[in-house]
Amino acid sequence: MAGIESVVLESKSRDYCEHRIRAGVLEQGTAELLRAAGVGERLDREGIVHGGIYLQFEGERHHVPMSELTGRSIVIYGQTEVVKDLIAARVDSGPLLFEVGDVSVHDVDSRRPRIQFVHDGDPHELECDLIAGCDGFHGVCRAAIPPGVLRTFEREYPFGWLGILAEVAPSMDELVYTWTERGFALLSLRSPTLSRYYLQVRHDEDISSWPDERIWDELRRRTRLDGWTLEEGPILEKGVTGMRSFVAEPMQYGRLYLAGDAAHIVPPTGAKGLNLAISDVRILAEAVIDWYSSGDAGGLERYSAACLRRVWRAEHFSYWMTSMLHTLEGGDPFDAQLQLSQLRYVTASAAAATSLSENYVGLTTL
Repeated sequence: MAGIESVVLESKSRDYCEHRIRAGVLEQGTAELLRAAGVGERLDREGIVHGGIYLQFEGERHHVPMSELTGRSIVIYGQTEVVKDLIAARVDSGPLLFEVGDVSVHDVDSRRPRIQFVHDGDPHELECDLIAGCDGFHGVCRAAIPPGVLRTFEREYPFGWLGILAEVAPSMDELVYTWTERGFALLSLRSPTLSRYYLQVRHDEDISSWPDERIWDELRRRTRLDGWTLEEGPILEKGVTGMRSFVAEPMQYGRLYLAGDAAHIVPPTGAKGLNLAISDVRILAEAVIDWYSSGDAGGLERYSAACLRRVWRAEHFSYWMTSMLHTLEGGDPFDAQLQLSQLRYVTASAAAATSLSENYVGLTTL
C-alpha cells in the first residue's frame, strides 16, 4: 500500500494455503488492520462479532461479557478466509510465488542480504534491502541468526488438542471453554454452519483411535449441561495438535526480521497465535515505511523490543489460560482445587473478568 517493492515466497501451493484449517478468532485490532489494508469486505460480510466467552465448570456455564468490560470485541473469521483475502489482494498488486523450494538466506548482516530459491525448476537469487522471515517455526530464517546472538525459551506441554471441523450449526452463541476432571473441551465455530470443537488429549494421541462416535461421546460428556444439547453432524476434518510455548530473542539480526511463528509459539487456549503474527507485521510495516520515506531507522532498530513486550504478555496469558483449564494426567486433587478456585474468582470478580477480557480481545496498552 505504501508503494514499496516486495516479493513474497511461499513454499506451499495456493490451494494448500487456501484450504488448511487454522485459527479463527480475530482481535478487534486485527480486524481493524485488515479493513485498513483493504481486505475487510468479506470479513465484515461474513465475520461473526462476539462480545464475550463462556467458562463452564462444576455443571454451570458462566458468561464473561468482554465487550461490556472493555468496550472491545472479537470477530469469528477463519484464518483460512483471511489467507484467501490476502492472496487475492496480493496477486493483483505484486509478486507472490507459490511452491518455492530450496530457500536459503545469505549475508543478512550486510547492506544487501540475499535469498536463493528454486521456482518452476529454475534457480533464482534476490538481492534485498530487508528480509521479513515469516516462514514459521520450521522455516530457514530463524536459523540464520547466529547461536551466540539468538536465545530461545521453550515449554512443552504433556497434552494436545484433538480438533474437529463439523458440518453442523454451532450449539452455542459464543465460545465455551470447559473444565472437567476428564479434561478440557472447547466449543468454537467457523461460520453459522460449521462448528470447530476441541478435546484435550495426550500430545502424542493417535487420531486413528478416535472414530467419530467416540469424539462426539466425549464432547457430550465434557460439555454436558442441564437443558442444553450438543448437536452433532458430519465431521469434515480431524487431527491432533501438540502444544508448546516458545520465544526466540532477538527477533531481528542485521537486515533480517522475524515475524509470527518463526519467532514465537503460544498454546492455542488464548487465541493469540494469528493475532500476534499480525501485530508483528504491523509494527514491521510501520518501521519499513518510515525507513524508506524518511531514512529514519529507529523503528527498525526497536522492532524486536517493541514486538516482545506484547509477545511475552500473550505468552503469559496463553500459559495462564492453559494451566487454568487443562487437567494433568495423574494430577493431584490440590491442583484441581486451585484451578476451580481461579475459575470461581474470574467468574465472580469484575476485576478478574476484566483482566481476562482485555487480554483476550487484545491489549491496547502494549
